[in-house]
Amino acid sequence: MNQKICFIGAGNMAASLIGGLIANQHDPALISACDIDAGQLQKLNELYRIETSTDAVSCANSAEVVVLAVKPQVMREVCTALSALPPDPQQLFISIAAGVPSDAIDNWLGGGRAIVRCMPNTPALLQLGATGLAANAQVNSIQRESAELIMQAVGISLWVDAESDLDAVTAISGSGPAYFFYFIELLEAAGVKLGLPQQTAARLARQTALGAATMAQADDVVKLREQVTSRKGTTEQAILSFQHDRLDQLVTNATAAAHRR
Repeated sequence: MNQKICFIGAGNMAASLIGGLIANQHDPALISACDIDAGQLQKLNELYRIETSTDAVSCANSAEVVVLAVKPQVMREVCTALSALPPDPQQLFISIAAGVPSDAIDNWLGGGRAIVRCMPNTPALLQLGATGLAANAQVNSIQRESAELIMQAVGISLWVDAESDLDAVTAISGSGPAYFFYFIELLEAAGVKLGLPQQTAARLARQTALGAATMAQADDVVKLREQVTSRKGTTEQAILSFQHDRLDQLVTNATAAAHRR
């Protein structure tokens, strides 16, 4: 990766991507960031020694990849300003803004732009993210590889067949961390009801979640569940209770609601 990358927006996700890229040996001299917040730019400059600017067009002009890392509500304003950039089919735009379709971004940029739309999640801030990617028709194979490598700097990145599939990605991995946080929260509360001190219940629930997620990276989750669930044992009683109360349907309903939204 020896491409010049410009980040428009210098918030937490941009900072995480920049840090991940540099950790993966991307030359900081090839990375720049633009933001209206001079304080945030100063932090990035001090931390990573990258070039910073408050002029989006100037920052993006010489970049081969422009990462749009601004809030959805200001995307139109930012892209309209960037429409002053000369047409260049080799320049790739990567959007990490939720809910803003690539057609709208392309229209605001002046049309004919190569755009990859991404749906990362908050664990990307720890380089443990899961990102779905969708490319428009202008994106070539080299640009697809570039987008994939950039997002892999903060975790795994997976392509979907159609941009509409990003709604499903949002329902599973985009919103998914909150589901697990909620389950940990409920497990902690259950521990307290069973008589454990709150701090003890919290530490047990969180460490159990970490251990289970780590084990799930290396083996089939059904097999792992069955290994823990001894016949007529304590775990089986909990699983039977989940099944009786249709936990599977609750999860299906919840993800469907997120998908519809």
